[in-house]
Amino acid sequence: MLHDCDVAVIGAGTAGLSAESHARKNGARTLLIDPDFKGTTCAHDGCMPSKLLIAAAEAAHVARSSGALGVYAEPRIDGPAVMDRVRHLRDGFAGGVRKTIAELPDGVTLKARAAFTAPGELALDTGDRVRAKAVVIATGSAPFVPPPYRVAGDRLLTNESVFELEDLPESLGVIGAGIIGLELAQAFARLGVRVAVFDAATSYAGLPEPTGAVLRDALEREFPLHMGVKPEVTLEAGGVRLGWNGQSAVFEKILVATGRPPNLDGLALENTGLTLTEKGVPLFDPDTQQCGDQPIFIAGDANGARPLLHEASAEGTIAGRNAARFPEVAARRRKVALAVTFTRPDCATVGVLPEEGDPETVTGTADYGDQGRARVMNEAHGLLRIHARRCDGRLSGADLVAPGGEHLAHLLAWAIECGMSAGQVLEMPFYHPTLEEGMRGALREVCRKVGEPTPWHRKDLRDPGD
Repeated sequence: MLHDCDVAVIGAGTAGLSAESHARKNGARTLLIDPDFKGTTCAHDGCMPSKLLIAAAEAAHVARSSGALGVYAEPRIDGPAVMDRVRHLRDGFAGGVRKTIAELPDGVTLKARAAFTAPGELALDTGDRVRAKAVVIATGSAPFVPPPYRVAGDRLLTNESVFELEDLPESLGVIGAGIIGLELAQAFARLGVRVAVFDAATSYAGLPEPTGAVLRDALEREFPLHMGVKPEVTLEAGGVRLGWNGQSAVFEKILVATGRPPNLDGLALENTGLTLTEKGVPLFDPDTQQCGDQPIFIAGDANGARPLLHEASAEGTIAGRNAARFPEVAARRRKVALAVTFTRPDCATVGVLPEEGDPETVTGTADYGDQGRARVMNEAHGLLRIHARRCDGRLSGADLVAPGGEHLAHLLAWAIECGMSAGQVLEMPFYHPTLEEGMRGALREVCRKVGEPTPWHRKDLRDPGD
């Protein structure tokens, strides 16, 4: 059977759903093609189940660490109950996405795998064919397991299988110190699991130095980090043995979090005439999402550029509109980059981070190891760096490790999006005592370096909580 449409979208994740919706709103006849329609990666395998696990871990940590405040408690952790709640609420979030898909107009969805036979033609594994004026690739990403770790067999976990555990493991070796690896490592450690992290690199959650070192110091209080190593893997009767630098340890399970490359296998991109990178990703314009000069667009994790839910949604919007209007393709300004890692303390990067020694950028810092509200909360650990243009003091980026960092990052992203200078941010109201007022020291330092006057009523005062 031949299906004719204006825009075919391959993949029903966040980017694909956004692309289909905006293509249809722009008058296109659409088809949304997916082999499973199980819900988005965020709802089913990523953001939401990981935050559910982190919430349980946070409760255990607060109870366990409250002695510093004169309140003593020891948590009793029910592993099956923790994991059951994770799955129950996760299934609810994913079910909400599936409900949205089910409410799409009749004839929009096709349950199948698609492969290109030409730039605007697709073959489905059902035997049907699709002919489209434009195609959006929104196939997402998939966990990558390097071959040496595959020997672990059913003791190997990824972010797509870890939440299916019926109970907490006794021990967990985590391969990868990226966002997924560190978030889950800390969560399991706080839930009483013996955890160790291994990574061939020496960076933490993509943070630059010195904020990366501050995060490392915080995490090493809870579990060991073995960086710059590639552990050898041996499957034993009692678990998986990881060996490194003359040492070894056995873990009940290993979690491989070594990245999620674009899920492009099987699309037969060689039939599109597109130029591919060495990783097999089509070259594309990030402002239009168009691949080369073809009526093909790529959005979300499939392009590997900004693998975050809000970015996938934005890229899907751009791709869907341009696919519907092709060949009238329009560039759209991207919002300020924002990435948050939900370790404790939180860490985040905002906007554009300067190269070391960049003469066009100035940086102000704030020490959250000595910030008033952080000390009150018994969470005094962290560092905030705010970057600004030397020529006018306008904020350009930030990197941070701090309690409440997810909120600080949002405020800074909004300020950058609005084109505010450090002095203009200082004009905004700051309540006392809050974590937010800790930013003022960094903002004042930026003002001093660029010669921007600070607000008169703050100029000579060091406010409580700075």
